[in-house]
Amino acid sequence: MQDQTSFTVLITGGAGFIGSNLCEYFLNLGNKVVCLDNFSTGHRHNILPFLDNKNFALIEGDIRNLEDCNTAVKGVDYVLHEAALGSVPRSINDPITTNDVNVSGFLNMLVASRDAKVKRFIYAASSSTYGDSKELPKVEDVIGKPLSPYAITKYVNELYADIFSKTYGLETIGLRYFNVFGRRQDPEGAYAAVIPKFVKQLMNLESPLINGDGNYSRDFTYIDNVIQMNALAIKATDSEVINTVYNTAYGERNTLNDLVRTLKQILSAYDSKIAAVEILYQSNRAGDIPHSLASIDKAKNNLGYDPKFSLEQGLQEAIQWYWENLK
Repeated sequence: MQDQTSFTVLITGGAGFIGSNLCEYFLNLGNKVVCLDNFSTGHRHNILPFLDNKNFALIEGDIRNLEDCNTAVKGVDYVLHEAALGSVPRSINDPITTNDVNVSGFLNMLVASRDAKVKRFIYAASSSTYGDSKELPKVEDVIGKPLSPYAITKYVNELYADIFSKTYGLETIGLRYFNVFGRRQDPEGAYAAVIPKFVKQLMNLESPLINGDGNYSRDFTYIDNVIQMNALAIKATDSEVINTVYNTAYGERNTLNDLVRTLKQILSAYDSKIAAVEILYQSNRAGDIPHSLASIDKAKNNLGYDPKFSLEQGLQEAIQWYWENLK
């Protein structure tokens, strides 16, 4: 098993929500961490605590620039590729930029990693790859047709990673993230994720707006479960369990109505007035998958994945962080 205190890891998108949490985790283990970010969606305040750490290096650059990618991978053992333009609605509004970042940028990182002979390239894949497949739970080798430009880009990532493994011998592992939430997730902006957005609205006694009737369901996944999967993907030594993709989730689904009820219940302990906030509804969004539930059997069996945080357990921690940092 790889010694977890003896390597250098590059985290692309390291100033983002997931990336900054990964930076913190690996720095705390004593690893050297390189962060590559252009701050288009990441934030400097997410990495501010790390800037004085001798094991942390920030490279301000763009994955769409191959030179930046080549600079970032120098002397790196592992790449955790988190940089991307997320959001289904954003991709529908601007498919060209989404493709440029998520496909061309991804290919640049693969080429740079291959040329630098990094040990393994671990990347953020997406549950959106399941597309219109109606099968529940979602099993890695059964997918449907993509429902958005974003979903297409994340599927293309998997195809490129597979080709680089087979053609160039670059070890890759894709982690299909399912609705990740937790500390440092940005509640602001047109493309903010639903949990931080709803938390902030409820904290301000504003009514959350649910797309559809609230019965769409998601496998909400707390950030610490995601960190565990990234660490396990680095540790894996058996050649049979690499060069593939894994669902990264809790393995349980909750409707948006369930989510809001739980949010109101937890937040009411901080401010009793939140219990009375009305929930509003509007039409469904284009490109949304109705139901999402992951099978995590493959990750459990191959990597030893054992997620510790259910939706409610994760929300308890996340809400405490939001209350302390946003109020």
